[in-house]
Amino acid sequence: MPQSEQDQLQTVIDQIQSADWDGITEQMHQQGFALIRQVLSPQQCEQLQQLYPQDALYRKTVEMQRYRFGLGEYKYFNYPLPNLIEQMRHEIYPRLAPIANAWFRVLKIERTFPPSHPEFLQQCQRHGQMLATPLILKYGQGGFNTLHQDLYGDVYFPLQLVIVLSQPNSDFSGGEFVLTQQNPRAQSKAVVIQPQQGDVLIFTTQFKPEKGSQGYYRVNIKHGVSPILQGERYSLGIIFHDAVS
Repeated sequence: MPQSEQDQLQTVIDQIQSADWDGITEQMHQQGFALIRQVLSPQQCEQLQQLYPQDALYRKTVEMQRYRFGLGEYKYFNYPLPNLIEQMRHEIYPRLAPIANAWFRVLKIERTFPPSHPEFLQQCQRHGQMLATPLILKYGQGGFNTLHQDLYGDVYFPLQLVIVLSQPNSDFSGGEFVLTQQNPRAQSKAVVIQPQQGDVLIFTTQFKPEKGSQGYYRVNIKHGVSPILQGERYSLGIIFHDAVS
């Protein structure tokens, strides 16, 4: 018997709660990204893809080529968010806030992230940031996303998520997720990741701390998507801070 939508949502919550968060925390400290495998089912990924044409759900559509962001299109959801996305933010944020606080503490940045996501959104609202930032991105053959950072105002959370909704090597080829790390006075390092359909990739929004001989310093990080060689690639981006209007 197919699972009900509520049962499917509970399965996602269970997957998140049972993930190895100690291991994820260590990976974030060491490399600035971590994967949680198979959080969303193929059916849930397909359902999210089917939301893409429903324009009433979105506040803004961006043609990437127009702004030299790449080649493709993405749409920002409006509030209220689809329940699955809302619940994922609600469940994952409290597990990432201690990482964010540790990073800001060692880098001597005076900001503390509250333990719950609703409290963090209140911080955003006090700075005039009230627009939803989760988005669905669609790339066709030849599509790509230039290296960038997702900052939408003075208040930002230093970690975010992406879930590939299509199946690599079946729905599309190419389209790897790319992270670049820029150490001070050093060449950039590139990391190429190919999450499978339904995996949650946690990664750094702007920078992570690195320990050097003089203490901690910032490693600047950008992300993008390599060209799609064939097929279509859909992905869901989940950002924890809101945007200024």
